[in-house]
Amino acid sequence: MPVKKSERVQEIPLSELHPFKNHPFRVVDDEAMQRTVESVAQFGVLAPALARPRPEGGYELVAGHRRMRASELAGLETMPVIVRQMDDDTATIAMVDSNLQRETLLPSERAFAYKMKMEAMARRAGRPSKENSGQVGRDFQGKESREIIAEQTGESARQVQRFINLTNLIPELLDMVDRKEIAFNPAVELSFLKKEEQQGFLEAMDYGQSTPSLSQAQRIKKLSQAGMCTQEAMNTIMNEEKKSELDTVTLKNDVLRKYFPRSYTPKQMQDTIIRLLEQWQKKRQRDQSR
Repeated sequence: MPVKKSERVQEIPLSELHPFKNHPFRVVDDEAMQRTVESVAQFGVLAPALARPRPEGGYELVAGHRRMRASELAGLETMPVIVRQMDDDTATIAMVDSNLQRETLLPSERAFAYKMKMEAMARRAGRPSKENSGQVGRDFQGKESREIIAEQTGESARQVQRFINLTNLIPELLDMVDRKEIAFNPAVELSFLKKEEQQGFLEAMDYGQSTPSLSQAQRIKKLSQAGMCTQEAMNTIMNEEKKSELDTVTLKNDVLRKYFPRSYTPKQMQDTIIRLLEQWQKKRQRDQSR
């Protein structure tokens, strides 16, 4: 975090530092955090955090939430912080930019980060954002805010908007996207459903015991747009057998075991099945050539 000439790094008590409002990035006590804790315990916090004064006292963290958590776990009472006066939109943009550099981000984190930054940029440009966040005008040297974000992140402007669409998902579906239980492309299609339709879709997934393919999500979206997205219609679509399932043969272990000695490993069972199939194929070829 660059320090301006008029600024200095201060040691701020952790008790006076507060998370950024609606911070979209999760701070998880995982292996990466443990490595950070070990580094902080040995060397301290090498890069200062960034915060701004709060009207009610203390400071709001703009960048450095993971470093603050690592400092807490390492038993520190203070951490180095650059205190900077910033308005809400400037602080939001700085908060998003400082976190988008992380190697791994969940789809929901990226989605809400892009949305927060786009809305902050739109307000700066004097455009409406909440009701019309996708169409923010061209006040940034002839470019839309989503195009600016795309250039800064290496995404296409269309992909930035597709991530933002995910913020329209109900929490249960968005959590499934984060857990990779629903793929990104079907999730974007589902984000166009009304909230009550999304709730019904959860029931449809449970009914069909499956997650949506892109084709299924697209058809359900079309039903919604036509005002025909009933629970029965979604159940019918989600109960379909997918092509990948129709093209797959699954032999359960308990079915196969009765044909093999108990000592056989799965690899030995597979090799034996392949060998027998090859013998059967050769016999069929001989019979057909007669």
